[in-house]
Amino acid sequence: MVKPWAKAGWECYCVDTAHSIRADRLEGNTTYCWGDVRSWTPPGGRQVAMLFGFPPCTDLASSGARDFKKKSWPLLRDGMDLFWACLQAGKWAGCPYMVENPVGRIAGIHEPATYTFDPCDYGDPYTKKTCLWTGGGFVMPPKNRVEPVEGSKILDYGPSEDRQAKRSETPAGFARAVYESNKNVVSNE
Repeated sequence: MVKPWAKAGWECYCVDTAHSIRADRLEGNTTYCWGDVRSWTPPGGRQVAMLFGFPPCTDLASSGARDFKKKSWPLLRDGMDLFWACLQAGKWAGCPYMVENPVGRIAGIHEPATYTFDPCDYGDPYTKKTCLWTGGGFVMPPKNRVEPVEGSKILDYGPSEDRQAKRSETPAGFARAVYESNKNVVSNE
């Protein structure tokens, strides 16, 4: 999601518990940090210009509905806590923000998404209905739909070690469109 921003010279931080807890890793203008929205704060004196939240969908997405009863309330609560923390971080930062998650349980607990889209709406030739909760002046990009000739490839990923990573990749066309629609809304100071 941050690649277009980093390429344009923005200082970007990607915070995820999948990154090393021992040391941050810098690649160009992007720093990869260990943590989540509940445990990480921007370096001192830094103003957040745009915030993207991607709370894990493991316990929230409809694709896992068959396991909801078995997972029960604690896992739902943890997923919703992360979602809510992402929303609050955007509001507290006072900047444009979006929080993403697939179709699932959030809308029935919190509120319906501000926007929904499929990757094919932004040039990536597959479907995966995705929900966005936005605020702070976030501008939803205009659609530039292509035919989803790859179908719903997300559903076609078979079992593998990188299945979750593949399913959670941000569509490149959507990331570019968000950058183009929001680059003039925020200040790069």
